[in-house]
Amino acid sequence: MNAEARAPSSVGLAVDFAGIRMQNPVLSASGTFGYAQEFESYLDLNRLGALVVKTITRLPRPGNPAPRIVETPAGMLNAIGLQNVGVDAFIAEKLPYLRTLTPPLIVNVAGESVEDFRELTKRIGDQEGVAGIELNVSCPNVAGGLDFSTDPKLTHQVVKAAREATHLPIIPKLSPNVTDIRTIARAAEEAGADAISLINTLVGMAIDVRTRRPKIANVTGGLSGPAIRPVAVRMVWQVAQALRLPILGMGGIVTGEDAVEFLLAGATAVAVGTANFIDPTSAVKVIEGLHDYCTANGIAEVRQLVGGIQIPGRNTK
Repeated sequence: MNAEARAPSSVGLAVDFAGIRMQNPVLSASGTFGYAQEFESYLDLNRLGALVVKTITRLPRPGNPAPRIVETPAGMLNAIGLQNVGVDAFIAEKLPYLRTLTPPLIVNVAGESVEDFRELTKRIGDQEGVAGIELNVSCPNVAGGLDFSTDPKLTHQVVKAAREATHLPIIPKLSPNVTDIRTIARAAEEAGADAISLINTLVGMAIDVRTRRPKIANVTGGLSGPAIRPVAVRMVWQVAQALRLPILGMGGIVTGEDAVEFLLAGATAVAVGTANFIDPTSAVKVIEGLHDYCTANGIAEVRQLVGGIQIPGRNTK
């Protein structure tokens, strides 16, 4: 592929992700896009490949005390603590608007127990207009939030419970804060996951050297943004080699070429997260950049890029 390659007359951006048909492979990342309506004045939401909304829990959560966000070099730390309206209010107040949009809707859920995940998956999965369930088994900013994604047995239990609760695609979102991401991903696959989301945030910390206090009230937070992109790309590549499930890649995507990097590593689709805080039109710009890259390099279908990394002297599959 090079800039001199003959450009196709049109580029096919549509992908099939775990049975969910998307007009392009660019999604919003959970926790960075609210319930979508907050962004409607900035961009045409119907241009996205799919919408992933803020994590929903069984009961409403106020989140962690402030300060909860701090900027870091090439990224940010956050410890929001899964602030959300709860499943009842989500179904009654947020879902009606989301049903008016054309992109498929993937709802992210988080529980404090295996039964919580089962119940939430059942409640959400039974609602009209929901295309898939993303399981937040890996939030680092709530008590016990990492337990389900750092122990393969617990990961298996949660995914299995969710699998039994709905016919919709189940997509566990995994933590990078583990020794070998492939072990956790395999446990999710064996339990019936339809796809894998990679990656959630890395645990980080920032200290104010003047006050000598943590910059975040929670002390630690989740590091996201371009600073973590190399880690995310590496983990997507590792899991793509180990599993046959489609992967939703995320972690510091700002441009179309960032998205291409994830696709070449083995992701079928990508999610834009922290960039939304910098520029609320970022997701559309990534879609346009991805189209431009394909046009410039003679790529007729974006799915041709998936797993296309070339490693001299090595087989990548």
